[in-house]
Amino acid sequence: MKCDTRAIHLPSELCEAAERRFGSRFGNLEEFLRFVLNEFARGDAANMDQAEQRIIEQRLKDLGYV
Repeated sequence: MKCDTRAIHLPSELCEAAERRFGSRFGNLEEFLRFVLNEFARGDAANMDQAEQRIIEQRLKDLGYV
C-alpha cells in the first residue's frame, strides 16, 4: 500500500531542539512527529491517563508546537 507524504517547514532551531531531546527515543525527528501526530489523530489522547497527557502537552509546548 502506497502512503502519500507531505513536506512541512519548521524552524531549524525547533527541529534541532526536538532531535536533541527525543532523538534517542525515536531515532529521528520524522519518527517523533509521526508518533505524536498519530496519537492525537487517533483520538487516544482523550483516553490517556491525565498525567501522560499533561507530560505530552508540556513537551509540545517546550518544543513550540503548542
